[in-house]
Amino acid sequence: MATPSAAVRGVLRVDLTDRSIRDEPIDSALAHATLGGSGLAAAMIASEPIERVDPLGPSNPLILMTGPLVGTPMPSAGRLSVCALSPLTGGWGESNTGGFFGPELRFAGYDGIVATGVADRPVWLSIVDGEAHLHDATALAGLDTYQTQQAIRNALGDEAARVTCIGIAGERLVRYAAVMNDHGRAAGRTGMGAVMGAKRLKAIAVRGRAAVPLADPDNFDVCVRATLEHTENDIAAQAIRMAGTAGYLDMAAMYGDLPIRHFRRGDWPGAERLSGVRMTEEFLVRGRACYRCPIACGRETRAPSYGLSRVDGPEYETLGALGALLEIDDLEAVIYAGHLCNAYGLDTISTGVTIALACELADRGLLDADAGFRFGDAEALHRTIERIARREGIGDLLADGSAATAEQYGVPDLAATVRRLEVPMHDPRAFAGMAAVYALSPRGACHMQGDMYSVDTGQIALHDLGVLPGDRFDSSDSKGRTAARQMAWRAAYNALILCQFQDPPPEVLAAAIATATGWDVSPSDLMEVGRRIVSLKRLINLRRGLGPDGDTLPESLRTPLDDGGTLGNVPDLDRLLAGAYDELGWDPTTGAPTERAIDRFGLRSFL
Repeated sequence: MATPSAAVRGVLRVDLTDRSIRDEPIDSALAHATLGGSGLAAAMIASEPIERVDPLGPSNPLILMTGPLVGTPMPSAGRLSVCALSPLTGGWGESNTGGFFGPELRFAGYDGIVATGVADRPVWLSIVDGEAHLHDATALAGLDTYQTQQAIRNALGDEAARVTCIGIAGERLVRYAAVMNDHGRAAGRTGMGAVMGAKRLKAIAVRGRAAVPLADPDNFDVCVRATLEHTENDIAAQAIRMAGTAGYLDMAAMYGDLPIRHFRRGDWPGAERLSGVRMTEEFLVRGRACYRCPIACGRETRAPSYGLSRVDGPEYETLGALGALLEIDDLEAVIYAGHLCNAYGLDTISTGVTIALACELADRGLLDADAGFRFGDAEALHRTIERIARREGIGDLLADGSAATAEQYGVPDLAATVRRLEVPMHDPRAFAGMAAVYALSPRGACHMQGDMYSVDTGQIALHDLGVLPGDRFDSSDSKGRTAARQMAWRAAYNALILCQFQDPPPEVLAAAIATATGWDVSPSDLMEVGRRIVSLKRLINLRRGLGPDGDTLPESLRTPLDDGGTLGNVPDLDRLLAGAYDELGWDPTTGAPTERAIDRFGLRSFL
């Protein structure tokens, strides 16, 4: 982090049990070693005795952390990491969100927030210009995330305040509940909303007017201009500006990267009716940008059939999870389903995958037909989202996720999960490198821990760092090494925190960090920090009893498809993992970082 000042005072530590609030400095050496974001949060959590901690208990620290670029003029550096032990997976949990909350937290005087304990009644936390207070949130119980954000802005008398909160799903401890901010922005994955709900922390509001200090403002501005120029010439970034992430859907369908019918089909004519181009032409109101973002991937759409003139989203993942995965080709119905998830505070990926599992169970005769689960049924989808959020009827079981649901029906292999986290909308049969990423991702199946589909479509090429495009079906140990390097690079991104749609040249990024913090940083240093962070999160999972037997793919993704763009390909996971383990310095038998890697990355104190 930058040198501490009146504007940046470290983290705010809140014990919700005794309602104590205090400032806590950040260890500068630890910050330098992990950058910030989920890297620093992982180091803080790994410093605790986490082996027997209940993720929904008072001893699980909930950490909201920014990074050294957040709140600066750097384009697309407006993100926030939300981290804890995951109630869905039992292991390392993290999610990050865009919008404006992260920068506003730094403007309010803090780099992060650490919440422990459990309040005796619902509360919300305000931080305004460095002053923090807990407030009674009893009147907010049961409000959706949009209502909650507005109610708190009203209470503060400031429409510019930024609010992150949970909805009904978080209050009811749905294990994949999201933390929502800035209307429809979500820290969606791994159930951080359930952790917040278990602490009876309904919301956090921040407002500040302090500037984030920079070590070398003039040269930092040079990096900003270089990044903006790069973005203007980046075809991928401009495509996202035009159609949002939904613009990828047509390409995903062509590659076989779009999961269909609970990952069981490779082709489906309904995909074209969910396209980002159609959404832009028929339902788009406007694009929306996060803090200082020149891309504006966010979409504000409308769903007039449901009485909604303005709703948030959907993004590609939501279109896939609530559309193609369920064979629902009614785009307006999918827009509305995404809105329901945002309002209730649900991760759209886990929601869609879990409901698709229920549909498959019904297809196989394992779930009573009267339960109403059918592929292609939009009305059933909308009803089920509400039942999950409220834990009503079968929604109570589905609220525990796909793995728990499949186990309940005696068919654990049907769960499309890795380490109990539902697989996102990128099929490793289409991009084999994703198989290694899913198997080794510290939070379970995750496309944001190493986007090999971006690498092998040529959107990303880091020549000096060994991340280069290749054959998308290649399952060699060399591809496993490339996947491991991309995981390390994205681990550094998730620590800074920078939006992954903003990909300036590594030398520009390193210079931006150096001129922001005063640290001497090179691109290779960033890759080394990324390796350290990936291994640190691995140690957390190992201490939680999550060993190398979890480095696998679900049965559905190990089955070749006879139609679509994957051409019957199934990745050779063993070969991919051999390369990735070696690249990361992990023992192929124990799955743990080797003694040499432990010493190289300075991780011995976290064992």
